[in-house]
Amino acid sequence: MYDICCVGHITLDKVVTTKSVVHMAGGTSFYFSNAVRHMDVKYRLVTGLAESEMNSVAELRAKGIEVDVVPSRHTVYFENIYSENQDHRTQRVLQKADPFSIEALSHTDARFFHLGPLLADDIPVELIKSLSERGKVALDVQGYLRKVENHNVHAIDWPAKQEALKYIHTLKANEHEMEVLTGLKDVRKGAKVLAEWGVKEVVITLGSMGSVIYANGVFHHIPAYVPTVVIDATGCGDTYMAGYLSQRIKGATLQEAGEFAAAMATLKIESSGPFTGTKEDVLDLLAASREKVFAEL
Repeated sequence: MYDICCVGHITLDKVVTTKSVVHMAGGTSFYFSNAVRHMDVKYRLVTGLAESEMNSVAELRAKGIEVDVVPSRHTVYFENIYSENQDHRTQRVLQKADPFSIEALSHTDARFFHLGPLLADDIPVELIKSLSERGKVALDVQGYLRKVENHNVHAIDWPAKQEALKYIHTLKANEHEMEVLTGLKDVRKGAKVLAEWGVKEVVITLGSMGSVIYANGVFHHIPAYVPTVVIDATGCGDTYMAGYLSQRIKGATLQEAGEFAAAMATLKIESSGPFTGTKEDVLDLLAASREKVFAEL
């Protein structure tokens, strides 16, 4: 029995910022795995990629991460282009991987399954339902809201959202994804709608303005900790969820888990590539007198 099992494709990423162009592995599964590995939880990654990119898996395994690979004809290839403030990006998808199946997860049991679809057809609703019968399901919804046309990524609604979200314990969305799902710009109203659809813990991230967690009819306001420097925001949301779920599993309150997660995301944005810090680094940041920013809702 694992504490957390993450399900998602490892990608080929081209990250373009105002300062650099970097080619690297990526995807929710990649950033989440790197971030959660020092959090003292029993963890497994189930991923899919082409044989030609197995070096990415070898690097994760060399770090002590347990990885189960589902063969795929292709590896997902993303191009991420960031604006100056790093809160917004333009994406292109140059190739797609095969979707996950119920069979691929039939031999893995976990307290939390964290799903990181990158595109709308990565993880079918039938798989979400199957996993919910064996553990709690956390979902980063971004992939279900992406449609690829001529390699360009367009925001779409998720037709199966109300069917699927009733099986989701913890949902992570940013404010734009929340608006696509609910049709509402107001974070409080949007979070309440998502809860009405069955989500137990609604996590809305607001970039440099912090985040909000809604559960059991209560809003928890989580600050953003101001970074010393902004280098690369890719994977910040995945790092946040690694911190959040690892702390919730250990019994942390919603507020405690949210603040820990926010601190991890701040450390991540201060360097390029995945999170490389430790739990102690996060606790040190929380203990320091870092400037905090709260969203005005």
